[in-house]
Amino acid sequence: MCSARTNPNAPARPYRASAGEGYPSSPYTEEDSPIPSEASSLSLLLQLLPLSARTALSIIEDAGGEAWCVGGYVRDALLGRPIHDVDLATNLSWTTVADAFKQAGWKTVETGVKHGTITVINEGEPFEITTYRCDGTYSDGRHPDTVTPASTIEEDLRRRDFTMNALAYHPERGLIDPFGGLEDLQHGVLRCVGDPMTRFSEDALRILRACRFASQLGVAIDPATFEAMVASKNLLRKVSGERIYRELERFVCGDYVHDALMTCVDVLAFVLPELVAMKDCPQVTKYHIYDVLEHTAWVCQHTPPEPLQRWCALFHDMGKPAAAFFEGDVEHFYGHAAVSVSLAEGIMHRLPFPAWLRRDVPVIVRAHDDVVPANPRAVRRMLGRLSGRTDLFEALCDIKRADALSQAPFCAPRADTAEELRGLLHQILEDQAAFSVKQLAINGRDIMALGVEPGPAVGAVLESCLDAVIDEQVPNEREALIDFAQGQLA
Repeated sequence: MCSARTNPNAPARPYRASAGEGYPSSPYTEEDSPIPSEASSLSLLLQLLPLSARTALSIIEDAGGEAWCVGGYVRDALLGRPIHDVDLATNLSWTTVADAFKQAGWKTVETGVKHGTITVINEGEPFEITTYRCDGTYSDGRHPDTVTPASTIEEDLRRRDFTMNALAYHPERGLIDPFGGLEDLQHGVLRCVGDPMTRFSEDALRILRACRFASQLGVAIDPATFEAMVASKNLLRKVSGERIYRELERFVCGDYVHDALMTCVDVLAFVLPELVAMKDCPQVTKYHIYDVLEHTAWVCQHTPPEPLQRWCALFHDMGKPAAAFFEGDVEHFYGHAAVSVSLAEGIMHRLPFPAWLRRDVPVIVRAHDDVVPANPRAVRRMLGRLSGRTDLFEALCDIKRADALSQAPFCAPRADTAEELRGLLHQILEDQAAFSVKQLAINGRDIMALGVEPGPAVGAVLESCLDAVIDEQVPNEREALIDFAQGQLA
């Protein structure tokens, strides 16, 4: 795994990097691990378990079955992360489960009965319930061809991807942990259940899930698991673009994206080959202390964890390796923003990015390196270039701030400039100052009334009026603007 350098401008990580006995370099130490002792863990799990989940467990048990809470709920509760849903596993067949919940007045949905899964819903709260199972072969590299019932929860947990996801909890029977998932969580380590090559050959999406968990949770990847990820990454060709995109977006929006990107780049390169040229591409200028990849990783880390900002951060300097050239001992990257836009557009069409990102990301990437002086006129002009989109201007400020914090230390004050620009934007909005043609006190009909033929010429005159208003040559008042427009046409 790559060893990332420390950025002096970065906020401190929540957990210090250290090595536990028998573990890879871990973000957690024994003293500051987010996972409490086993006794405290059981108390925490009980405290966070929703009442409706306990009711669901009771319905299954009243029907003569056994049931456990499994998966993300157990992991996230132990980590103190938000709980989004609670999945259950049971020894009952899905048909028996469906009958039991229908009798209890719950709605049931046959979401995956081929694999023994149904969803039950009570007052809008869904629970996915799956029969204990053993998976057969995975000929398509994504889904088991067949599933057979398992007799115990331990057998069911054996088919899970990672040890931290192979935990089961019951409020009365406690925690089932056959593969050391709790200890791995305590050390901050992601490890496959059983043989990693087998796990990834069964379902290649698990490779990207491992990258995503590293980014979201800040866990270190067990060396054997990581080696298998690299060796198996070609299997990602079997995964749909939609699933790849969803995992990548969760990855780039993770709280630990810098460390995860530096660690996982050789794996991610199979689905984002554009990253390869960024790795070990130096930036031989006084403004940079990192290569293109690590600079990009820090920019991602310093931006808000929102899709627009994080994708722009990942793409913003992607064109630098292609644009790089030297003048003497100094490297330049003139025109790299345009190359970055081209690469970003290629990625966003190769993978099923939503239309709004395909529309907005290139705009920010193209403008990220443009100089915007911290004065109202410059801000209003940039807003005009952004079609009056204040949300895009805010995102641009986020990228500029992160970019400054990810360069040489003497560049860090530029982050303050980005915040000044944001403050000027808010003042402009408060003052209702015009920064787009639509905000002018005149419109196209007024210009045509002056004798201008319909067409581009009307827009050109309005743009001249807007420039005059921004430069404070003319007030944004109807009569004054008509007089100005007449002067332009004379």
